[in-house]
Parts: sequence; C-alpha cells; structure tokens
Amino acid sequence: MGDYSKALEFYEKSHQIYQIALPPNHPNWATSHLNFAACYERMGDYTAALKALQSAFKIQQKTFEEGNPAFAFTYSWFARVYRSMKDYSKALENFEKALMIREKALSETHPNLAITYSDTGDVHRLMSDYEKALSFHRKALNIQENVQCNPLECE
Repeated sequence: MGDYSKALEFYEKSHQIYQIALPPNHPNWATSHLNFAACYERMGDYTAALKALQSAFKIQQKTFEEGNPAFAFTYSWFARVYRSMKDYSKALENFEKALMIREKALSETHPNLAITYSDTGDVHRLMSDYEKALSFHRKALNIQENVQCNPLECE
C-alpha cells in the first residue's frame, strides 16, 4: 500500500492508451486526470494535484452540463487538496459546491452524500466552527446508519 510512484507509472500508461483510443474530450480523460490528482495529493504534491484537477475540470466543462454529478467528485477532490494545504476557506467553498450538486442529484440516503457531509463537517471543525461541524457530522451519521454498505467504500 502507498506505492504512489508505481501508481503514477500505471496511470501514465493508461493515459497513453487514452491518447490512442479516445477523442480529446471523452469523459475518461477527466477520470484519468482525477486519478493523477488523487495520487499527487496523497504524495503531498499539491501543485501537481491542482493542475491535474484543473485539467479534469476543463474536460468536464466541455463534456457535461452544469450540475452533472461528475463535477461533485471533482469539487470534492479540489476541496481535499485545499484541506491538505490548510486553505480551509477554499476547501469549504469546494465541498459546498459538491454538496449542492449531490443534494440535487442523489437520494437523501446516498452514501456519497454522507461522505460530503462528513468532509464538510471536518472543515468546519478545522475552522473551529464546532456547531456547524456537529450539524454536518450528524447528517452524515443519519445516512450512514441507514445504508447497507460502508460509505467509505462506496465512492
């Protein structure tokens, strides 16, 4: 676990296959960039993570209509990177964007909604806004108590 340089190597190979097999704005290109971003974030290379996220976001803007659930996933990753950078206001802004999309697109009990509530609560806690943090964590808990799978494994 945690061999991110090896992961990057395989992501690069898949990226090269996409160059041959897919048109430039295919949604899988965005997924490819998101994979790079997640890896870079875990390696602590936040500049590279943000660059990969920007690439994914630009592809999504060309591919999907505004409000598509794919954007929520990307906003969540932006937020995670900003949270890791301790830029909590940008993290909160992006988790809120993800939350707005997910609240419209998903059922009230969807595990991904619980994850976003929990992540938003975490940022409020880091910003010392404990009442809001508790409120968001309660929403996440309410969902988690009523779903069949572990939400950390559902996303």
